[in-house]
Amino acid sequence: MTTMARITTTTVAEGRARPEAQAPARAKAGGPGQVAPPLESPKLESPKRESEIRRHELADFLRSRRARITPEQVGLPRGRRRRTPGLRREEIAQLSSVGVTWYTWLEQARDIQVSVQVLDALARTLLLDASERAHLFQLAGAIDPSPAASCQTVTPALRLMLEKLEPLPACIQNSRYDILAYNRTYGRLLGDLDTVAPEDRNCMVLICTNEQWRKSFVFLEDTIRLMAAKFRASMAGHLGEPAWELLLKRLEDESPEFREAWQLHEVVGTRSKTKYFRNAHVGPLSLVHTDLWLGPDQGARLVTYTPADEESRERLDLLQELAPAVAS
Repeated sequence: MTTMARITTTTVAEGRARPEAQAPARAKAGGPGQVAPPLESPKLESPKRESEIRRHELADFLRSRRARITPEQVGLPRGRRRRTPGLRREEIAQLSSVGVTWYTWLEQARDIQVSVQVLDALARTLLLDASERAHLFQLAGAIDPSPAASCQTVTPALRLMLEKLEPLPACIQNSRYDILAYNRTYGRLLGDLDTVAPEDRNCMVLICTNEQWRKSFVFLEDTIRLMAAKFRASMAGHLGEPAWELLLKRLEDESPEFREAWQLHEVVGTRSKTKYFRNAHVGPLSLVHTDLWLGPDQGARLVTYTPADEESRERLDLLQELAPAVAS
């Protein structure tokens, strides 16, 4: 980098530049009448160098998280000859369903591709909290496919609204049908939502794979077909996004019913509809589904269920009363 020429100074008494200060400037400028070359901009890290830094940071992070977990925390025997603090590499690989060699390369900062599925498995195995999980995906340059544990859309005011809507079942969903927040009655409407892992609290996943949810729908086949059509309409604005593609792949892999409905290429927009449920605690319910959008775009929304008849209203009151007992 070219060294900056020393700035000439002017004395108060003489009112002119000192000759000795001008000489170095002329010399570096290449002689009289020539302009000094501009300063060079600091060199930015090349993409290759940045990728290398990320890989090493990821490797260090994985080793540090592995070292803090005891075998007892993940249900493994400690054994008598364990010298490694925390878990061994092969144990992490086994618990995450990845190859030992592959995981070793990952901790050695090798230049290998890491899928979001593998990152999700590692996050679970390493018992990462929300901040650590976000850090893991950021270092890997990937988008976390699971809904955030806390979403900026779900403000304290919205949480209070959910609570005040009781006994009406209500929740906050995004356009991908992730359930971001819900009140007690909604949590017991189609099973026990509190027992479902946060990353699985997705209406599409639940109706296709969760037995409690599936048993709660009177017209299950028709509902799956309708939701697949609504999901296709929503996905049109998110084509190519990893989180959406991962969810679609999971649904196609785990649900023949969804796969069949998806192949129909049906599209349905959002609309109010009366739904019929079989609740395990209070019996049949006829409820009107309504979406209230939380912004100008059709993203996050408040989903509510209002009783379609007097009998359903009474049963919702009872479900609210039973909710704490059911939760225990």
